[in-house]
Amino acid sequence: MKTVIFACVHNAGRSQMAAAFFNLLADRSKAEAVSAGTEPGSRVHPEVLAVMQEVGIDLRNAKPQKLTEELAKGAALLITMGCGDKCPYVPGLRRDDWPLRDPKGLPMDEVRLIRDDIKERVRQLLESDSLNS
Repeated sequence: MKTVIFACVHNAGRSQMAAAFFNLLADRSKAEAVSAGTEPGSRVHPEVLAVMQEVGIDLRNAKPQKLTEELAKGAALLITMGCGDKCPYVPGLRRDDWPLRDPKGLPMDEVRLIRDDIKERVRQLLESDSLNS
């Protein structure tokens, strides 16, 4: 099974949404996603919980976790979302960056736009990548 890591700074917004969409849309016998952050927050942002609930995804039990080399070691792909230089370099790990705004504190309409953008990016990743093969 291939693992994709979605990483942002606090692991309380973008990366949580991306991993949830990936795990919903992917063939779980072939690929799975985890999310992590370089400076994990204490909880998922309330606005993220709300907009994900709107599309039937419950993140109330999701817990931010630290992105470590150990966590990244067995992964097939690391997708960063705004952690820039704070994201660890893992030799041999394929990496991509999705420049997405942090949803924390934004109006709900903007958080929904970020959510929908993430879902579309995940869908395109699954269609174009060998992760499901």
